[in-house]
Amino acid sequence: MSNTPTSLEQAIEQCAQEPIQVPGSIQPHGFLLVLDDSDLCILQASENASHWFGLNALELLGQPFAELVADGFDLRGQLSNLPADEIFPFHIGDVRLRHGAPCQDPLRVLAHRHDQVLILEFEPRRARGTGPDDYYPLVRAFVSTLHQATSIDELLLQSVRQIKRFTGFGRVKAYRFDPQGVGTVLAEDADPGYPRYLGQCFPASDIPRQARELYRVNRIRLIEDADYQPSSLLPANNPRTGKPLDMTFASLRSVSPVHLQYMRNMGTLASMSLSIVVDDKLWGLVSCHHAHPRAVDFQTRTACELLANVLSLQIEAHEKHATTHRLLALRQRIVRMLAAMADHDSVSEGLLSLPEVMLQFADASGAAIISAERCDLIGSTPPPAQVNALVHWLSQRDDEGVFHSDNVRRDIELLPELAEHVAGVMAVAISQLHSHYLVWFRPEQAHTVNWAGRPDKQVGPQGALNPRHSFERWQEEVRDYSAAWDPLVIDSVLELRGAVLGIVLRKAEELAQLAGELKRSNKELEAFSYSVSHDLRAPLRHIAGYSELLGESEGAHLSERGRRFLGHIEDAAQFAGTLVDNLLNFSQMGRSALRLADVDLNTLIDTIRNEMAPDYAGRHIDWQVAALPKVIADPAFINMVLHNLLANALKYSRGRDPARIEIGSVRHHHETEVYVRDNGVGFDMAYVDKLFGVFQRLHRMEEFEGTGIGLASVRRIIERHDGRVWAKGQLDQGASFHFTLPHQPTIV
Repeated sequence: MSNTPTSLEQAIEQCAQEPIQVPGSIQPHGFLLVLDDSDLCILQASENASHWFGLNALELLGQPFAELVADGFDLRGQLSNLPADEIFPFHIGDVRLRHGAPCQDPLRVLAHRHDQVLILEFEPRRARGTGPDDYYPLVRAFVSTLHQATSIDELLLQSVRQIKRFTGFGRVKAYRFDPQGVGTVLAEDADPGYPRYLGQCFPASDIPRQARELYRVNRIRLIEDADYQPSSLLPANNPRTGKPLDMTFASLRSVSPVHLQYMRNMGTLASMSLSIVVDDKLWGLVSCHHAHPRAVDFQTRTACELLANVLSLQIEAHEKHATTHRLLALRQRIVRMLAAMADHDSVSEGLLSLPEVMLQFADASGAAIISAERCDLIGSTPPPAQVNALVHWLSQRDDEGVFHSDNVRRDIELLPELAEHVAGVMAVAISQLHSHYLVWFRPEQAHTVNWAGRPDKQVGPQGALNPRHSFERWQEEVRDYSAAWDPLVIDSVLELRGAVLGIVLRKAEELAQLAGELKRSNKELEAFSYSVSHDLRAPLRHIAGYSELLGESEGAHLSERGRRFLGHIEDAAQFAGTLVDNLLNFSQMGRSALRLADVDLNTLIDTIRNEMAPDYAGRHIDWQVAALPKVIADPAFINMVLHNLLANALKYSRGRDPARIEIGSVRHHHETEVYVRDNGVGFDMAYVDKLFGVFQRLHRMEEFEGTGIGLASVRRIIERHDGRVWAKGQLDQGASFHFTLPHQPTIV
């Protein structure tokens, strides 16, 4: 895909670069003078000032302001009333020009300091037409009722009605910007004959980014006549800066010709815009339109600006109230999830115990909890294979924050199949070492957008952006999008992640402490069992030896009952000796260092079978031994593992004809799995957790001999090799025993 900007993208960027705050001209319904703030002499003047002064604008340059106005207007004294921190035009009074000037009516004077100069704007006092004579009672009544509005839409509707009443504009509408800059009309009041736009959307490109910033800092803009001829400033540059005068806050500032054409295309010749600013961000606009040129006097503009400021504060209060409730609900769900995690052995188990809370927390339709060995799914989710592919994709990213997308097809191009199941994804890693993630999913929300005209832009012959011509309603079907992820939810996910990491760290510390205690206990038990086993071997051998000698030398003199008792003594001594030997071997497993080497499992199996041949002589054994791989392990210990497993298979398959013993392997990504399967008596899976414990037996000693240490030894050996061991069985249907050995052992 080419990264070269298209002509349309270049035109949009060119439009966004237009220096609208330094147009070099003003609207001609008033005039502007730029003064030196120290001596109050004129530095610049708008060309149309000649209409009021009867002098060429260039003749005004350098003259003291006091010589141009009637006596009695003390500019220095009036400026003392200008607040020190005021950046917007401030009405400092009305002034008459000196006798002999064509215009004798008083002019309103608006002053503000900016760009190292004093800027004075002059407007003729106008009749307010349909507006009221005194706005204060109306503004007071309006402000006192705003708090009764139960929604933002109701606030906006009350505001546009009041502003329309104040100004007499033919249509007043209020719209809100979404995060992408698209404006949706939420309230409207219009005279008959005016097109209606309620519920329709205006594209973000209608208001370039520098215009949005200007709306944010200067909250009112009036255009009395879209067909006006701009009046230039003379000289063109501000003498104090050597650059065009920055007119960001000037009421008379001229506007972009592109916007004037946009107004004419819309059938609007007069407009006034009031900014709605919330948390210092441009939230929306109140836009006033009139089909014919229309003047709005300063007092009316001031009243409307006040209403817009009050409206902004009310919206901010509503949103903060809603945000507080939303945050409270999110925190409550976080607390419930954290409590569940703390009460369970793992994060996964805790979250799985509260599936509805997990989904409600992110307002999601599905979720996934991914740990090193598990992928647990909740609700409506993609298949596990797709979830695992997503986690793999996430793990390749460098960003450790929250990943979120409301359009998976657009944002995760490498996983096209994922977009067939969900449209929205939010994910966060909950481990700094392992690929553990919490993931939420949202479905597609196909919807129709009603645009106020096709949002497409056209490029003119000079490469400039042409304003839209059509404002007829145009519908667009939007697919592949989910509901957008709330920034509050995204921030709360980060809080949840931090808390989860804290729980995991605490559990890790607890486990480390427990592991240390267990290690000390195991060493003590191993030393004890080694000492006891070693000390018992000699007396047990003496008992077995003397009972055998007693039978040989005195057996003929013993009664049948005595010989039976002597036989019991010999059997018990032999069993005890075997038990002591096994205990001694078991205790040595934790004390002896592993000596890793390549082990040929097939050769080892053949050797064990030959050694055990006398034990199954006369039985019909169906051996099914697959081609087994070489593994890296301690040969002596692995020999003990396989010897125990094969001995068990032979023992518990007695009575089967034939007894079938299968030995095979499965190669996995990081490890090799070996299994021994038989068709013997099997076991109930309800007791599988007991199999590998010391002295744990699932069958009576009278039926099957054994000491109950063999499988415990198997587990200890395999775990020392950093492997796993498990079993599967069914009563009278046989059993299978499995163990794994890593391809690259970490044992030294």
